[in-house]
Amino acid sequence: MNIKELRALNPAQLTKELATLREQVRDMRFKIHSKEVKNYHKLTAIRRDIARILTLLNQ
Repeated sequence: MNIKELRALNPAQLTKELATLREQVRDMRFKIHSKEVKNYHKLTAIRRDIARILTLLNQ
């Protein structure tokens, strides 16, 4: 997600999206460690989205 899309959301929607992304990070970590997924670059992108959401919530 880009910052423009995130700014259009209200805080409740941002919180819901944050929970979803954190769940994805948890699942990706388990899959990477069990060698199911080799494309770990997607994990980095998800973490960056989490950082963007947290930045908007803290402003």
